[in-house]
Amino acid sequence: MQNRAMIRKLSLILVLALASCGPKLASKQDVSIAGMVPRLTLSMQDATTGQAISAADLRGKVTLLYFGYTNCPDVCPNTLYNVDQILKLLGPAAQQVQFLFVTVDPDRDNLAVLKQYTALFGPEFIGLRGTPNQLAQLARRYRVVFSVTHHPYTVTHSAGIFVFDPQGKPQFVISGLDGLKPDLTGIAQDIGHLVKTDDPT
Repeated sequence: MQNRAMIRKLSLILVLALASCGPKLASKQDVSIAGMVPRLTLSMQDATTGQAISAADLRGKVTLLYFGYTNCPDVCPNTLYNVDQILKLLGPAAQQVQFLFVTVDPDRDNLAVLKQYTALFGPEFIGLRGTPNQLAQLARRYRVVFSVTHHPYTVTHSAGIFVFDPQGKPQFVISGLDGLKPDLTGIAQDIGHLVKTDDPT
């Protein structure tokens, strides 16, 4: 319970830090970050293919970026389950969305573990694993907080989901998808709007 409370506090701090007077969104769980954080940039290993992946490989689809770990007892599986429900609400438009699950626990989350875990939720879910330096750089870039301690083994992490448009531009952060009764319909509307308004400029 203490870990869960800490994770919620970290997530709230993240959302408040990024809150802005951006465009109106359908869901109160979505906070605009347009123009406040950098474009999507990363370099990691795709657990599904075993190949290196970069932001250039992700262009053309709405991308959801999330930091978690496969041994997470509640926050991560609840979040990914709810994302899967959102994708179902999107219908055929879900094919234009991809969810990146970046492990903050690479010591235990090898590629095989990540591949098996993300496959439980569907083909839109991609597990990513990086070196300690790659992970630290990505976390700093998007102001994500996480920690791993070994005695006892404890992992904490921010639970917000960063949403980027098909050109890799940041749009909003989804908060609270691990909680009870999240606004799945409103969040689906906000993501669907990005799919429908793909602007190559």
